[in-house]
Amino acid sequence: MRDNHCSSPAALEAMNNFRTINRDTGFLLPPSVDEWLPQRHLARFVVEVIDGLDLSELVKAYRGSGSASYHPAMLLGLLVYGYATKVFSSRAIERATYDSVAFRYIAGNEHPDHDTVAAFRKRFLGQIESLFVEVLKLAHTMGMLKLGTVAIDGTKVHANASRHSALSYGHAQKIEKQLKREVKQLLQLAEQADAGDIPDGMSIPEELERREARLAAIAAAKAKLEARADERLAREQEEHQAKLAIRAEREKLTGKKPGGRPPEPPTGGVRESDQINLTDEDSRIMKVAGGGFDQCYNAQAVVATGSLLVVSTGVTQAGNDKQQLAPLLDKLKALPKQLGRSRRMLGDNGYFSQANVERCAAAKIEPLLAMGRTHHHPTWKQRFAAGPRSLPASATPLHRMAHRLKTPAGRKLYGLRKQTPEPVFGIIKSVMGYRQCLLRGLKNVRGEWNLVTLSWNIKRMFALQCC
Repeated sequence: MRDNHCSSPAALEAMNNFRTINRDTGFLLPPSVDEWLPQRHLARFVVEVIDGLDLSELVKAYRGSGSASYHPAMLLGLLVYGYATKVFSSRAIERATYDSVAFRYIAGNEHPDHDTVAAFRKRFLGQIESLFVEVLKLAHTMGMLKLGTVAIDGTKVHANASRHSALSYGHAQKIEKQLKREVKQLLQLAEQADAGDIPDGMSIPEELERREARLAAIAAAKAKLEARADERLAREQEEHQAKLAIRAEREKLTGKKPGGRPPEPPTGGVRESDQINLTDEDSRIMKVAGGGFDQCYNAQAVVATGSLLVVSTGVTQAGNDKQQLAPLLDKLKALPKQLGRSRRMLGDNGYFSQANVERCAAAKIEPLLAMGRTHHHPTWKQRFAAGPRSLPASATPLHRMAHRLKTPAGRKLYGLRKQTPEPVFGIIKSVMGYRQCLLRGLKNVRGEWNLVTLSWNIKRMFALQCC
């Protein structure tokens, strides 16, 4: 029978050009993972950055007794590199310490199990925020971070819960009525002297206990929905007063009564459509990009325009961004003085309100917040139109901002908004792959978002260093 693989001298000669694959030869000297990893590699940079951080709080949290623990620098390095390279779960990180040269390098050829990685992440989420600031200090020292003009934006991140696990207030009332009716029927059945009507295998006490437990859970869910309704009423009342103030300011400026109906005051009260998620009750139904609604958190970030480094973060349960500027302004103010000060804040229409403009002015930050939707394709006359005349010294912060947005310099500055936070969110979601929270609960998600943005900052610093 003819051998098709060795049918000609040319075929034999071609086979001699292949490299030999030999997986059985042992190493003459002990191998070093340092030799296997390129010198310019993100894993090396992650180790260098973390080695330069003050991890004393994390180290002190260990008892120092019992079996030796993995050093927090190594575990933090695994998490940061994992989030930067689309490896989030503790089980995936554990596997990567065997399969990936980069993870082996960070772990020093150790293999912490997934329980250790998960426990470390959950335990030290609160300390990550202080480490976030330490990384910013390092970026400033390396000449990568300059606080001057910053841009604020938010993005919806899917919660670790299905929207189909949500219970609405109206449906809860229906189930509650049904369960109470069944409890009454079971009690009547238990009072009967003749128990012959009880189906085989049925235990009335167990059925009553099961329904009482469900009624208690529904009552707790309804109470939380009612408390949320009270919070929403307070927030809507504040927004209503802000809208009335804007109308009054416009009437004072123009001398004419604004057109359209005045805004209706909020009515308050819980609605039948109000929902609570039984898997992650802190998450909320929110409108997502591309249409539709899903169970989400609203992740916020303030990004420096020059470097695209995230300088402040937040996570909220509110679907809109109106109330998110104030807490992020406070975080910017709390940053170390050595990082400098933000002088200008860019934001879309979602952050615009008279109160937010005044808050920026009080913080000595020049606001450039869109006062309405802008056209995507302005004419050349609109693009190169001359700015309006100068304002009087008595102009309010709102009038000053409106004036700046109409000037060529103001329009150019505002144009930086789209090219600052939006690319950061795009890379975090599409390249780093972080589209859904791994953890549950608002406090845990806030810590995880700090870890995600810290990983982004280190990844961005590595890219800037290589330029």
